[in-house]
Amino acid sequence: MVNLFAYIIGIISLIIVIPATIPFLGWANWIAMPLIVIGIVLGQLSSSNGGRNFCLVIGLIAVVRLSLGGGLL
Repeated sequence: MVNLFAYIIGIISLIIVIPATIPFLGWANWIAMPLIVIGIVLGQLSSSNGGRNFCLVIGLIAVVRLSLGGGLL
């Protein structure tokens, strides 16, 4: 059940992160980061690793995009 919540939070974060890959919308990744961390924590509390790994991949995408934009853009 907790893994399902991690997936749901991951999907919500993905909906925020995808448009944030467009130039000048990178600030939206800062909004998604707390949600991604919550999803990772919930996925860690679960017995399976699927939700945690999904949130980790989304977090990696967001961090790479932030690093390419210098942290703001």
